[in-house]
Amino acid sequence: MYDLIAKTAATYQLDIFGGFHPDPDDDILNGAQTLLLLGPKEPGFWPYFTTSPEYLDGTPNPVDRWSSRTVTALATAFNAQPYFPFTGPPYQPFFKWAERSGRCHQSPINLLVHDTAGLFTSFRGALGFGNRFDLPPAPPNPCDSCAERPCLTTCPVGALSEGVYDVNTCREAIGTNDPGNCLARGCVARRACPPSRAYGRLEAQSAYHMRMFLENGA
Repeated sequence: MYDLIAKTAATYQLDIFGGFHPDPDDDILNGAQTLLLLGPKEPGFWPYFTTSPEYLDGTPNPVDRWSSRTVTALATAFNAQPYFPFTGPPYQPFFKWAERSGRCHQSPINLLVHDTAGLFTSFRGALGFGNRFDLPPAPPNPCDSCAERPCLTTCPVGALSEGVYDVNTCREAIGTNDPGNCLARGCVARRACPPSRAYGRLEAQSAYHMRMFLENGA
């Protein structure tokens, strides 16, 4: 079952970023026996997404609208319940779900780090299934084998430190002299993370999200 879902999601340039078996008292999951988290499959996601009607129609929130349509289609195909990180309030606890999957962890800079996406972790949605099926074992936390921890030292304006993210300093630097070239290439600290470097996320996608960060504060 897992392999079939992964193969189908890949046709939409989505990847399974982890999953877990909910507890009986997870009321928010409506009795789901298995939850799978979906994120971009790189480097194919951005070229695929930018040909979509949501990206081309010029109206707000194209990534969220594409995600809603695509993840709902997957849910329908597999008789699952879709969940999204952007619908609310109240918002779904994707951060906690990610940690429960065993494939995401709090990094030294307090952002989620994923075993393959690194600090470029993002979720387009999740699928809740009424049946329980086997999940692959979770790999080790990548931070445990990272001796240099470049995420703590590479931000040129010191906006990221252990447990603290100075959002205002980050935004001001990007909007003025941008010493890390973050606006064009993505956050320099995220790029420095070893799994991030191997992930294949295109700079055009990072640049888009950085522009949204400046324009919307998101």
